[in-house]
Amino acid sequence: MINLIKNMEEKIMDPVTLGVVALMGAVATIGGAAEDLESDIGSQSNPNSQVQLAPQMGHLHRMINKAASGEPVAYGVWCGVAGSIAYVLIMLGFVPIISIAMGSCVAAFVHAIYTVTSHMGRIVGQSQFEQPLFMDVLTQSLGPIVGHGFITSFCIVGISYLMIIPLNGTTLHVFPLPLLAVLWGIALGAIGSSTGDVHYGAESEYQKFEFGGGTPVAIQGDIVTNAPMGAKNSMDVVNFCAKFGGPLTGFCFGLVVFFSFWNTVVFGIYGGLVVGFIIVILLIIMNDRLEVFARNRYGPYDED
Repeated sequence: MINLIKNMEEKIMDPVTLGVVALMGAVATIGGAAEDLESDIGSQSNPNSQVQLAPQMGHLHRMINKAASGEPVAYGVWCGVAGSIAYVLIMLGFVPIISIAMGSCVAAFVHAIYTVTSHMGRIVGQSQFEQPLFMDVLTQSLGPIVGHGFITSFCIVGISYLMIIPLNGTTLHVFPLPLLAVLWGIALGAIGSSTGDVHYGAESEYQKFEFGGGTPVAIQGDIVTNAPMGAKNSMDVVNFCAKFGGPLTGFCFGLVVFFSFWNTVVFGIYGGLVVGFIIVILLIIMNDRLEVFARNRYGPYDED
């Protein structure tokens, strides 16, 4: 442990290490945006409950309804599968980037199987509410779901691999590649669920309600099913979210990955802890000020 701390101290302001950290942040931004858009297409996580409840409220829909778990658990699985296969292939002597791509392909196939069985099972379970199973909706959405999932798995496993590369004799983390992929997948799923879903459930599914009003129990499942050009479907949702929700999620995850290592690389172990604490406090204050400003400016805000 003492040697590890000394090595980390020696890497302060090391341009190679700092460049790798910046690359990780950029890759994380792409992966975060892809993850959120995939979850928007498939109604994963928080908004999924609204799609699930819609037929019971008399709103038949043309949206994918595939989530059997939240995004953190799901993406922990996809990235764990991709990372494990990539790790085995790298140990067998394959080129790392090819290994990561092959592992992500396998994870994408697993993702596709999961999507089809989960969506069809859920829709069949809603047959008592006369919710039909639209096969064209499934076939239309399956490609974008798998494609975005592949990009996300590739980015997460890529970040994990960069963390285990010896930089000046020391890696950024001591965990093995598969475990790092699982942990980063869970972290990204949590960020996509908390950050991206706000701009899906509150703005896309409930456009007929005033901004800032939230989603009270009285309107659970009372989603919008009509789009400007016919029935609303999953592709309408992802087109909406690609403008703001997806990029915002990617930006958030990119900052999380970058600041997780930047402060330590620049200021050292102990200085990085202090800088990290200051950054967290500043973000809390900025978030509070931004929320109050947005609600006062664009929607109702109850002081109580």
